Amino acid sequence: MAAIETNGPSRAQKLYFAAWRWHFYAGLYAVPFLVMLAVTGLIMLWIAFLSGIGDEKMMVTPQGSPMALSALQAAAEAAVPGGSATQYVAPLSPAHTAAFAVAGESGTTGVTLNPYTGEVLNTFAWRGGWYDFANDIHGTLMIGVTGDRMIEVAASLALMLVATGIYLHWPRNGATWRSTLLPETGRRGRALWKSLHGVLGLWVSAIMVIFLISGLSWAGIWGDKIVQAWSTFPAEKWDNVPLSDATHASMNHGAAKEVPWNLEQTPMPASGSLAGQAAIAGPVTIDSVGAFAASLGFVDRFQLNLPGDEQGVWTISHDSMSNDGPDPTADRTIHIDRYTGNVLADVRYNDYSAYAKAMAWGIAFHEGDMGLWNVALNTLFCLSMIFLPLSGLVMWWKRRPSGAMRLAAPPVPVDVPLAKGVLLIALALSLAFPVLGLTLLAVLVLDMVILSPLPALKRLVS
Repeated sequence: MAAIETNGPSRAQKLYFAAWRWHFYAGLYAVPFLVMLAVTGLIMLWIAFLSGIGDEKMMVTPQGSPMALSALQAAAEAAVPGGSATQYVAPLSPAHTAAFAVAGESGTTGVTLNPYTGEVLNTFAWRGGWYDFANDIHGTLMIGVTGDRMIEVAASLALMLVATGIYLHWPRNGATWRSTLLPETGRRGRALWKSLHGVLGLWVSAIMVIFLISGLSWAGIWGDKIVQAWSTFPAEKWDNVPLSDATHASMNHGAAKEVPWNLEQTPMPASGSLAGQAAIAGPVTIDSVGAFAASLGFVDRFQLNLPGDEQGVWTISHDSMSNDGPDPTADRTIHIDRYTGNVLADVRYNDYSAYAKAMAWGIAFHEGDMGLWNVALNTLFCLSMIFLPLSGLVMWWKRRPSGAMRLAAPPVPVDVPLAKGVLLIALALSLAFPVLGLTLLAVLVLDMVILSPLPALKRLVS
């Protein structure tokens, strides 16, 4: 790998070239993933905004009082051969449809109904539409754990892209804050692309960090093994409630995340004891559970999960994770014993840990659930995250030696000064994000031990 000829480069120049080189290597891996995340995110954003994830935005004409939930359940089950309802989704408003998830002979089917007449308006594969197809790519590349790990590496490296990108674009050598914050449209060629890339990257860097942190909080290592495990709601807070072997994640459907982030790893309570607080008198049915939910203030859209087996519970929930509403502070999950009607657990936003509260807001923001301004901002952000990687590729293409079949990585500077601040930042990021630390170590070993000493590889990348 060609080294810079040392005729007196300053400490700042050496650090600049080192940051540029790391920025290049991080982008080399992360670029296709960032474009994929932006495109699939844009698809999900607009499907949810225009039509909803499962027909919930379909309109109906209010006609007096809605039918009993048991009657709607019977109509939904009759629409699916061998059908048995597993979940009810209440209408967004009196002018919207109701829906059931119905387990049948060919899997789980969504059934959309007019809540006033019981008319079946549509049937569809539950959590199997275009939104969920994009979501599966967005989260796992449709290859499960392997895809999750690949995306986690890319998102971790993207944090380094943000840090090095801000450093590279920071005003120096006579540059003004105006040229830092506003593109220099009078430039031409690579200089114009560099200005557009740097200015846009600086403006969206804070939003990018929010998206990366909220996304990484779902990832298999940093999310599942570290921050989600630390922030999981402790089931021990429920008084002498029997617990099931299943966790709240069992209520998810495939790649879809449908329960609050901090409850996924929390065990479900189990029916079949005298535990809990008295709530429903008389038979415990979908009608009595629905009436109880209404008495607690659950209006418009909320979820009602039916018991799945002898130990199963009724679960009433309204949360930002399920796109139920724009206000994360309204999150609430209630579990009811299927035999006694007692409330076994009641988890509200105020019961969340500090990080879980931040995630409730982060998820709502990430999904564009907080209003039209949120949809507009996320749209601009996704378009920016398509432009930034592609503009980086354009700059590389214009910089590379003409006709050369090599990566043309930024040259490695000689005797890079070990700035304590840079080392501390790198160490802190590596400790906070283990996948990033391991990836940085792997790249460092590749660069210093393998690429640099071998002439053929040196020519390929330099």
